[in-house]
Amino acid sequence: MKLRRAGLLLAASLLGLTLAAAAGGILFLQAQGITPRSLGPYLEHRSSGHNPFITGAGRWLNTALHDLDRGAADGPPAPLAALNVGAQPVSGPAPNGTRRLVASADELRRAVAAAAPGDVITLLAGSYRLRGTLAATRPGTADAPIVVRAEQPGSAILELDAGEGVVVTAPYWRFENLVLRGACATPAFCEHAFHVAGEAHHFAAVNNRISDFNAHFKINGQGGHFPDHGLIEGNTITNGTPRDTAHPVTPIDLVAASDWVVRRNLVTDFIKNGGDRISYGVFAKGAGARTLFEQNVVLCEDRLQGYPGSSIGLSFGGGGSGKPYCRDQRCVVEQEQGTMRANLVASCSDVGIHMNAAARSAIVDNTVVDTGGIEVRFPESSATLDGNLIDGPIRARNGGTVREGDNLVTPIAYLYAGRHPQRALFAAPQDFDFKWREEAPRRSPAAGYAAGADLCGKARPAQPRYGAFEDFKACIKP
Repeated sequence: MKLRRAGLLLAASLLGLTLAAAAGGILFLQAQGITPRSLGPYLEHRSSGHNPFITGAGRWLNTALHDLDRGAADGPPAPLAALNVGAQPVSGPAPNGTRRLVASADELRRAVAAAAPGDVITLLAGSYRLRGTLAATRPGTADAPIVVRAEQPGSAILELDAGEGVVVTAPYWRFENLVLRGACATPAFCEHAFHVAGEAHHFAAVNNRISDFNAHFKINGQGGHFPDHGLIEGNTITNGTPRDTAHPVTPIDLVAASDWVVRRNLVTDFIKNGGDRISYGVFAKGAGARTLFEQNVVLCEDRLQGYPGSSIGLSFGGGGSGKPYCRDQRCVVEQEQGTMRANLVASCSDVGIHMNAAARSAIVDNTVVDTGGIEVRFPESSATLDGNLIDGPIRARNGGTVREGDNLVTPIAYLYAGRHPQRALFAAPQDFDFKWREEAPRRSPAAGYAAGADLCGKARPAQPRYGAFEDFKACIKP
């Protein structure tokens, strides 16, 4: 009897020590900001090349940690519902100006080359195969921009067989209602649908469908000039396959320009299958300022799931910039006074929102689900976070400064236990069903709260719900 009791006490002590060690390990991982989705691939990589037992254990651990954090795969994802975010089948009235009808690729080239302020270059329905770059070099004006558009959204398809499809280097150009597809024989050669550079200030892209490029929009300075005050609104931006390239994969790649608005876009499936395998949905960097990302839906992985690498949703700072490419030639900060507001970011293998040397940033009323959370990194970074619903942690790393207001977050320790209290607020987020399971928590009225439209375009009440939307049904088209 005494031996049995002693054995039970020893077993209980060993179990207690094991649990204590496990708890201590998880608390250490939480203190270091290491989520299961980042630890798993690291363990598999470190165990590769060893004997089969070690290699198999590494794969098993990666799968187990993935399933704890992201959930076990149960078949292909459900098709996205039709949203009122992204390109729409209807658009506003045609702009005033001189209407120039074109019906072929050659006519389009001639119309763009000869464009004058107020021209409305209107593409008739059909397919336009463009081999080589279409250069927009003639300026519009504030009162008379140059517009390139389809009369009916989606009726004019530009098949772009060039590293850079449309290069805009003059101000006041607007592109709307178009379909643009990368059509290079080697898909990775299709770098950009739009390259906006130098003096191309007040560029606008509205209600377009753009697919199969490494960086669908590339924006940067040139010759000491910067294309400020741009607008990318209501576009659907995606890729049908991973990008087999070592070049940057970032659908909206904004460098050194200021005062841009990126609003109401649907950005999906930007997987980088070469090089460092790090991709971003949208970033602004290069010492620009006052960038606004609002009311966007960013799904790192929608149809393209299970690929290795790191996909990140929204970022101020990206992976950093070389000094020659920065607005101030120094890059003391990568972005200043940027705002991310009322965005839904989901299904990312890395963090959902990322700050790299981003000073005086505001991250407000965002919903971030199935990502590694929000990361604010390096001493130059400072961010105020308020009203966000985050299925993961908020982390300050390498000297970053976070000012937290009223947010809903999930500690890293919960993730190692497979607990996701914020994700559980929704019906089936893995299938993009963000209906509330029950009455959603609301924020207490806050002094200075600036009520505005939510992701779905609805006005916010005085006591709003956390995150990007009041009722996601309002985002789904009837």
